[in-house]
Amino acid sequence: MRTRVCLSLLLFALPALLCAQSPAKPAPKMTPAKPTAAQVQKSALIIDTHADTPQRFVDEHFDLGDPLQGGNLNLESIHKGNLGAEFFSIWVEPGLYKGQYARRTLELIDSVKQQVAKHPDQIMFVTTPEGIEYAHRTRKFAALMGIEGGHSIENSLGLLRQYYALGVRYMTLTWSNSNDWADSSGDIDDKSIPHTKEGLTEFGKDVVYEMNRLGMMIDISHVSDRTFFRTLVISRAPVIASHSSARALCDAPRNMTDDMLRAVARSGGPNSKGGVIDVNFYSGFLSQAYRDAQKAQQAEVDKAVSEAKDKAKAEGREFVYADEEKIQRAFADRIPRPPLSMLIDHIDHIAKVAGVDHVGLGSDFDGVSGQLPLGLDSPADLPKITQALLDRGYSAEDCRKILGGNLLRVFREAEAVSKELQAESRPRITEKQPFNKPQK
Repeated sequence: MRTRVCLSLLLFALPALLCAQSPAKPAPKMTPAKPTAAQVQKSALIIDTHADTPQRFVDEHFDLGDPLQGGNLNLESIHKGNLGAEFFSIWVEPGLYKGQYARRTLELIDSVKQQVAKHPDQIMFVTTPEGIEYAHRTRKFAALMGIEGGHSIENSLGLLRQYYALGVRYMTLTWSNSNDWADSSGDIDDKSIPHTKEGLTEFGKDVVYEMNRLGMMIDISHVSDRTFFRTLVISRAPVIASHSSARALCDAPRNMTDDMLRAVARSGGPNSKGGVIDVNFYSGFLSQAYRDAQKAQQAEVDKAVSEAKDKAKAEGREFVYADEEKIQRAFADRIPRPPLSMLIDHIDHIAKVAGVDHVGLGSDFDGVSGQLPLGLDSPADLPKITQALLDRGYSAEDCRKILGGNLLRVFREAEAVSKELQAESRPRITEKQPFNKPQK
């Protein structure tokens, strides 16, 4: 009887014993789901470094609360695309406003501030990286300003300082026109226009230093190659290209060579993390075929603009940039728009050449006569860029860098350099230096 009971107990315990001796199978590893484009877009602080909408504010009395009406940027599209911050371009057309650059600059600055005043529940005017982040936390759109073209300072460091005091946080050293102290890529081959010997005059070097001292980011979009490299030698802070693309993919003088891309990534002092190239969305800087077609019709465009100016003068009315843009738009609409993939090609190229820490977005919204890649018409379409980057293998973190994180880092570094320089006492280059004093 006892033997039978023991045997029964043994048979009952054997499976448990065998299970105890068998190695436990490891639990299957759960692969975390890749974030969707919508999730990345929602988590990112998206910063665009260039929109020309202030021209519309002044010349067309456009309000950001209005429908787009043929433009690219308004509050509805901003919210749909989760655009967190925009640097509004303060650009003075040098031909139309010759002799009144400062006045036009101030009118454009005022127009941005008027938009903020009209929509205080949705827009916040900010001037610092912390301001951008605070606006984002409070679910408001951050409005900033950058001057496009050094001719706005009228060769005056005093004006430069006053623009900074009014909230301007970057300046493009030139537009498509050279000024007295820096050369532009737009007219560098024009022998009738005087240019500098080294890319910057002595006063130009003072402008760069004063921008460093103020904490105003230096923008090298539009400048000639010689001015570009001279500026990077002088600047103590990393530089930005607020709206430029890759010359290797589209041979436009406005675009940057691979050597220039790498130089921006190395710009700043020895401890700098380098600058950022914010890719321009304009079809003429993305597609060589589009650019060639545009060049072929340029004579026709110039003739049409000239005739429109003469007509306006004969009728006793002012010819504003909006009038010229309508003519340019009509001609540009004849050229097929390139695919969105070409924009991604430029972002991808710059990320591979300069590094993913050195590329961002500089749309040129409202400044390119509407000619953007197919499917990209306003900030509402920005999620398409995020999706395309994810499709090419970029991580969520890399996407967040490209969408705004890189620019925020450079902005912070420009402010840090400013604090260092303000502690120094340095005479201007254009003043007599101690080592230049005549010997007694």
